[in-house]
Amino acid sequence: MVFKRLLGSLGVGGPTVDTVLDPGAALPGSTLTGQVHLKGGSTDHTIEHITLELVARVEAEHEHGESEGVAVFERLTVGGGFRLAEGEERGVPFTVALPWETPITELHGQGLGIVLGVRTELSVAGARDKGDLDPLAVRPLPVQEAILEAFGQTGFGFKSADLEYGRIGGTGQQLPFYQEIELTPAPQYAHAVNEIEVTFLAHPGGMEVVLEADKRGGFLSAGHDAVTRFTVGHDGVAHQDWNALVDGWVGQLVEHRASYGAQAPYAHGDPYGSGYGHGHGHGDHHHGQGGGQRSGPGMGTVVAAGAAGLAVGVVGGMVAAEVVDEVGDFFEGDEEEDEG
Repeated sequence: MVFKRLLGSLGVGGPTVDTVLDPGAALPGSTLTGQVHLKGGSTDHTIEHITLELVARVEAEHEHGESEGVAVFERLTVGGGFRLAEGEERGVPFTVALPWETPITELHGQGLGIVLGVRTELSVAGARDKGDLDPLAVRPLPVQEAILEAFGQTGFGFKSADLEYGRIGGTGQQLPFYQEIELTPAPQYAHAVNEIEVTFLAHPGGMEVVLEADKRGGFLSAGHDAVTRFTVGHDGVAHQDWNALVDGWVGQLVEHRASYGAQAPYAHGDPYGSGYGHGHGHGDHHHGQGGGQRSGPGMGTVVAAGAAGLAVGVVGGMVAAEVVDEVGDFFEGDEEEDEG
């Protein structure tokens, strides 16, 4: 989807900008390629710079509840310093690096309800305008895909995904928000937890996996959240028994009896001797700007699981229960924000 807008800051006769991303979903930490197409207006103009902004629709918790907004998580200058003649057409190719923590928007081509975009800012002789906005698709890294596949094969179902503004304490998080992938429990854990939330915090050397369980209360006790954190590498994905590893993670999470906010009394080693899955009791985990315990449901888009949970290999059992035109809502809301 490509949106063309006349540069409002320059009025009628100004240059136009149209950014086209190369086909296919990108990977976190990899490169994003494409081309910015410019067309000169009714007079010559000096293009001072062309900047790409990576933007995301995020949720934020505050004292009055929750709200949604657009967050810029990267700015990258890809060109500028040239004269664009009257009516001239020029293409500016670009190759830029995506942050390692860039959220994933799809799994095997199935949208997760996460809305990302690339916004193009053109600076022309001192005037600026955000002249083009395009959706950005991101697929999981091999290790992320392997972990989600393992959850599906052990009986978990996909519930929703969202982006939460705030930081997870005790981690190496870099972006001002994090992604939560909410899963319905596998039958063997349904008595213990209502849902499990998975957060990936990737970096060049590997990835932190933060698991949070919304635990069910017993007859004489209230339910509470439990959190654990594990680390994995990017190498050797094909040689790891991910089903056993993930099942072990969940078992440790369920057994984590510490109440929310209390430091876990232990740290886990790697029970499989693989170099993967170093677990940590994680007591300073917090959500949202205000550090509230729970986040609400996702952004209105729910990709529900079929009877087989996330399904064998995830794809087979994932059925789109409600697919809203989130991209359209994203751009409409963003333009209203700019005008305001």
